[in-house]
Amino acid sequence: MKYVVVSGGVVSGLGKGVTASSIGAVLMGCGLRVTTIKIDPYLNTDAGTMSPFEHGEVFVLEDGGEADLDLGNYERFLDIKLTRDHNITTGKVYQAVIDKERRGDYLGKTVQVVPHITDEIQDWIERVAVKPVDGKEGPPDVCVIELGGTIGDIESMPFIEALGQFSYRVGTGNFCLVHVSLVPVLNVVGEQKTKPTQHSVRGLRGLGLAPDILACRSTEPLEEHVAAKLSQFCHVPISNIVNLHDVSNIWHIPLLLRDQKAHEAILKVLDLQRIGKVPREPKLAEWTERANKLDKLKTPVKIAMVGKYTSLSDSYLSVQKALLHASVAMERKLVVEWVCSCDLEDSAAKETPEAHQKAWKLLKGAGGVLVPGGFGDRGVQGKILAAKYARENNVPYLGICLGMQVAVIEFARSVMKLSGANSTEFDPATPSPCVIFMPEGSKTQMGATMRLGSRRTYFLGNNCKSSKLYGNASSVDERHRHRYEVNPEIVPELEKAGLSFVGKDESGRRMEIIEIPNHDFFIGAQFHPEFKSRPGKPSPLFLGLVAAASGQLDLLLQRSCGIASLNSTPRCTTNGTVVPPVKKPYTAVKKKPLKSLVNGYYANSNGIQI
Repeated sequence: MKYVVVSGGVVSGLGKGVTASSIGAVLMGCGLRVTTIKIDPYLNTDAGTMSPFEHGEVFVLEDGGEADLDLGNYERFLDIKLTRDHNITTGKVYQAVIDKERRGDYLGKTVQVVPHITDEIQDWIERVAVKPVDGKEGPPDVCVIELGGTIGDIESMPFIEALGQFSYRVGTGNFCLVHVSLVPVLNVVGEQKTKPTQHSVRGLRGLGLAPDILACRSTEPLEEHVAAKLSQFCHVPISNIVNLHDVSNIWHIPLLLRDQKAHEAILKVLDLQRIGKVPREPKLAEWTERANKLDKLKTPVKIAMVGKYTSLSDSYLSVQKALLHASVAMERKLVVEWVCSCDLEDSAAKETPEAHQKAWKLLKGAGGVLVPGGFGDRGVQGKILAAKYARENNVPYLGICLGMQVAVIEFARSVMKLSGANSTEFDPATPSPCVIFMPEGSKTQMGATMRLGSRRTYFLGNNCKSSKLYGNASSVDERHRHRYEVNPEIVPELEKAGLSFVGKDESGRRMEIIEIPNHDFFIGAQFHPEFKSRPGKPSPLFLGLVAAASGQLDLLLQRSCGIASLNSTPRCTTNGTVVPPVKKPYTAVKKKPLKSLVNGYYANSNGIQI
């Protein structure tokens, strides 16, 4: 087994996750099987109880693990399925060591950070790295490990020590350290400064690790003399200094690595340069086509994202990516209109009239409405109003998890005239409980007690839009994360009033998908389809929303290429013959300030950039 460790210095938020994912993509392009591990130094057991404002979204894995959002980047870039064990936290490591101590596994020894904590970290890495994650048998060839945080953080120290020991445990030729650092430009002098990276590398060396490769983040391409200076002062060959400057979309990053021969540097350190006598060269034709296609999209499609965490776009990262995958597939340039649900509420009209007016203007100017998941009653009334607006004005609507539940509540209030209809999450004494706490849930233990992970949904017939979007499948496996569900006792009344429950679980009592048949596109899903969306395999429900918002839904539902399954790639056919994608030469595109950002999204009129 070969290991590539990605660390970060100077500041957080440099893009270590995207860098690690891109390294994995390049190595995959070289014909290697790749797995990934994310190390998060926080004391939490997992990300499940953390606020989106603290750490961005919680990414749900196939086995129900609640993990850091970077695992979502790994799965999307590499098209793999990870497990909860691929996310190592300080909490998990200490818990494992304490459990062993209580069992007497240490035979009465004094349990210490070194060697017991550091040994547990190394054993964990070795145990998880050999697990296949690509659906094939046998262990992967390379494990890419991202060390969260920044070099010098107190909470990272045990992991850095463990990785230093680990490099000796696995031996020369099996361990490669890539250090991501910032090369800033001070406006006063207007030149790229190397001192922050020098100090970062010096600190890393002082902790027992020496970088094999420097990945330098910058706004503009790195100047030659700057790279030479970094090489001299950081003791890294200039051929091993890679520049990751800002680009128009993150799909260019694997191509930047390839063009700068980063794969050659990594493969040389790992002694994997050749297959027999043939040098390994990355095959990234799909990445090239995808990156160039995104840059050339001109016709916009506006989607209003109505949530309460809109001030931090990472709170809905997977939703954004799923929208992007769908918009590229439908050949539209995605414009996300961020709408704070609190600003839509009637109370905001009195308290913050300007914000209220702007929020409604953004909502009414969008081609489609998406209400993502969430917890708590803040902003719920605004989400209900957004669902009502979409239903009454025949605007395409997709509700995810809570977004489905508020659609049910709105329908009960407006159509069935149940003015007191609500969820027991928001009003335990509601006379018309449309959404209730799941019987198997826990109200005392918060962590890992929700309905989590992959569950099967069965379609009731194939005449509904949802089933058609999934290729007329009889069932579908999607990931869940919820404590509340639609009250099965009220379902018959809702169906009589015109709300269709077209997807249910195996028991038939748990509602999974809703539709309004006489609406152009009004779908709610209890599951989270965004977690399984991939660049080349967009989520069918997101594809449907973008298609409806851009006037292409009928074509999508009718065309023979459709979505065959979650594990297949849409392919258009002509007279039964597969039409291959057109391969175009790759041309790196530099980022244009204030027009597009590194993640491929565009600013909306309320000034929030994502």
